[in-house]
Amino acid sequence: MNCPFCQAEDTKVMDSRLVNEVNQVRRRRICSTCNERFTTYETVELIMPRIIKRDQSRVSFEEDRLRNGMLRALEKRPVSTAAVDASVMAIIHKMRASGEKEITSDQIGEWVMDELRKLDDVAYVRFASVYRRFQDLESFKAEIEKMLRATESH
Repeated sequence: MNCPFCQAEDTKVMDSRLVNEVNQVRRRRICSTCNERFTTYETVELIMPRIIKRDQSRVSFEEDRLRNGMLRALEKRPVSTAAVDASVMAIIHKMRASGEKEITSDQIGEWVMDELRKLDDVAYVRFASVYRRFQDLESFKAEIEKMLRATESH
């Protein structure tokens, strides 16, 4: 690690600690040349799979797009930000756990619907109506009946 003060290449780690609940290590360092002290933070960089859209184009995964899509469905619904964050992290975990280099947007959409179903029924139907491209009232009715049957079986 180069010293940010004198650019010397020789710095030493004085102390390392885990940062609470964030997969991050805080390191306190000292420069061997100028004796200045500074702190660095180290995080694991995991490569996310690329997304295959419906038109077969490939794009990089964007966590903000995922979160914004869920927040749009959850607008004016009584769901906490912490619950949304937990759902986003669950979807990201599923993406990484798949071990795939590419994942279809359809698969991500299904995971989003699963998470929204757990959070709020209205948000689930809102998202499903856009995701599945409902064209008429019958499509909404069929999806709601499917939800009710699933609820009754649990």
